[in-house]
Formats: sequence, structure tokens, C-alpha cells
Amino acid sequence: MDYLLTIEPALAKEAYFQVTDLLNLEVDLLFFDTTSTYFETEDADEPVARDERGERLADGVPTEDASRHDGFRTHGKSKDSRDDLPQVVIGMAVTRDGIPVRVWSWPGSTGDQALIRQVRDDLREWTLSKVVWVADRGFTSAANRRALMRGGGGYIIGEKLRTGSPEVRAALSRQGRYATVRDNLQVKEVNIGTDDRFVICFNPDQATRDAAIRQRMVAQLTEAIEGTDKLPRPERDKLAGVLSTKPGLKRFLRATPGGLLRVDKKKIASEANLDGKYLLRSSDPKLSAEDIALGYKQLLEVERGWRDMKQILDLRPVYHRREDRIRAHVLLCWLALLLIRVAETSTGQTWNRLRAELQRLHAVTYSGPAGTFRQSTDLTKPQRDIFTSLNVTPPKKIIDLTAGR
Repeated sequence: MDYLLTIEPALAKEAYFQVTDLLNLEVDLLFFDTTSTYFETEDADEPVARDERGERLADGVPTEDASRHDGFRTHGKSKDSRDDLPQVVIGMAVTRDGIPVRVWSWPGSTGDQALIRQVRDDLREWTLSKVVWVADRGFTSAANRRALMRGGGGYIIGEKLRTGSPEVRAALSRQGRYATVRDNLQVKEVNIGTDDRFVICFNPDQATRDAAIRQRMVAQLTEAIEGTDKLPRPERDKLAGVLSTKPGLKRFLRATPGGLLRVDKKKIASEANLDGKYLLRSSDPKLSAEDIALGYKQLLEVERGWRDMKQILDLRPVYHRREDRIRAHVLLCWLALLLIRVAETSTGQTWNRLRAELQRLHAVTYSGPAGTFRQSTDLTKPQRDIFTSLNVTPPKKIIDLTAGR
């Protein structure tokens, strides 16, 4: 297990340099995102002293040197909507081809904001040329952006549209025409007088879905508050408290000075203006608005990686309690995902298709008076093509031969 933890960086580095089809000859794109995985137990681990990276302090290190005290399996903001169960946080860096180059594990209470700075520091010894980091809205802090700019790097990061920050308001207020990048993606770069570039992306299909969801939410809210004007004030306040626990409904609820419950029509109009839109911030002066938008869209490769790890590779459930074993389990799942992505990239086929084809290859045992022998079934042309693309030697026709007595 310790051996696995030791070879992880070397394997990741080798995998990274196998990928040469990047955005262009000068810019490497690395995508980073986090997820969480929970444990079917109600009890969190006992807090222990940890350094700023979330790793346990070595024996003999004074506890006053600790940056934090956390159990590894502990409660935090669950991305699986299971805040009731202890969890760990997992991060992954992925190339634009979907190759996962490295994985990290942190205690379950770790927040996203500072993690990308640690990830960047962990990869700096790789002596990469120029890296543009692509990350989601949870990593957009000024400290993260400064860290990603060090050493000539850059970033493409999503901005939260509903923060109400001056930069977001300025970007959304700029006029201009959208340019169609693809059938379901339109982009518009806006200048708000900052060093960073801002690109507004618009997806008409997503706008239709957003409007339908909002219409359904407003209908539910209208039904929930219908006739409440006749209720006593305490009962209306109680209902408002219940509705406040439902974010989808709370967003469109307002109370009059007299305590009456109403649907917030101004909020509906404001939300309608955001339908199908998302805002990107980039520090790179050479990338086109189209490249920025398409680069960010490829962040879905990380989400696809999480989906495959959880649904195909059995990241969960985790049948371990000790921290070192949990870390090793996550690492083994990452290695399996790496093999899957290399196989997909080399063959141009999906893992489901590769697995279905190779599962048709069997070893058959024949027994008789002369003895026993095992042989593999005849290779089909698709199977031969897979072995050739992967540079793997096919199994021998005769696997084993034992003479009879």
C-alpha cells in the first residue's frame, strides 16, 4: 500500500506526457474539480492533528504545529446530498482528452476554495511549459487566481452569476451580439475595463429548461401561499419558515411589510434574464472567446470521470475504516480510471463497447483419455483490432496442455 502511494506521482506524470493533442502548441489545459464520497456509518472519525494539506502529522511532530484538527471521515458539504453521513473529499486533475493525471484525498470537512492552490503547487515540479487551469465556480477567489497566474500560468474559471459583484453586474450589462460556436452554444466577449477577460455563454436549450423549471417552482409556490392572507400572522410566519428550507421556492418568495406572502415578480424577471447563461473569466490574452468557452465546456470530462469512478469502478461503498486504506482505495480507483481512459483514447471506442467485445473472449477446457488442454476462443476482428491498438499481445491459442496418465 505504501508502495502505491509512492508511485502515484510518477505514474501521473508519465500519463500526462503521453497526451500531446492539447488546445494548441503553446497552451496546456488541465481541468480540476472535486467530489465527495460518503460512508455508511453514523460515526465520524476522531479529530487528529493535520498539516495545511489535510495530512496527519507524523509521529513526534508537536501538535501545536498543526494547522487543523479533523477526522478523515467526517461531516461536510456533501456533493451527493448526504450531509447526514461522514465523507471524504476527492480531487482530480484531468487533461482535455479526459486522462486523469493525478488524484488527491482530503478530510470530509475540507472546503473547495484553497484546494486548487495546493494542487498547483503539487504539479509545479513537473516543469510544464504553460498551463491554463480550468475550474468551476467554487474556485474563483482572488487568492486562487493569483496563485494560478504564478510562473506564467493562467486560468479559465466560471463566475457565479448571482453573487451581485460589481464585475458580474458590469459584464451582464454590456450589450453586444452573440456568435454561434455550435448549435447549442453562443458566446459574447465583453470588456469591463479589467485585466481579466469575461465571456458570456448562452445555451438556448438550457434556457428553455431553466424557464420550465422556474415556471414549475412558481406554480408550486403560488399553490403553497394561496389563501394565506386570511391566516393569522404567526401561521404565515411559520409557513414562510417552512418555505425558506426549500431553496427552489425560497428564491421567489417575498413578504410584504404587513407580513403577507407574495410571489416575487421582480425576482422572476431577474432570473429570466439569466436563463441558459453562464459567465467565464480568463487571464489568457491569446485564447479566442470560442476557445475559452469550449475549453470550459470540457470540464465535463472531470464530471464524466467522477461518474465512471462511482458507477463503474465501485468507488463507493468503501469497505475500509483506516485512513491509509481509504486513500489507497481511492488511488486504485484512479489507476483503473486511468487505464480505461488510455484504452478509450488508443482505440477510439467507449469503455462499455470495449468491455462488451472482450468479454466474448473465453478460455475453454477440454478433457479426454489423452489428457486435458485449455485453449482460447478464436479472436474476432474487433478483438484483434483492440489488441493491436493497445499494443497488447493477444492470448495464445493453446493456454495449457496436460497429458493423461
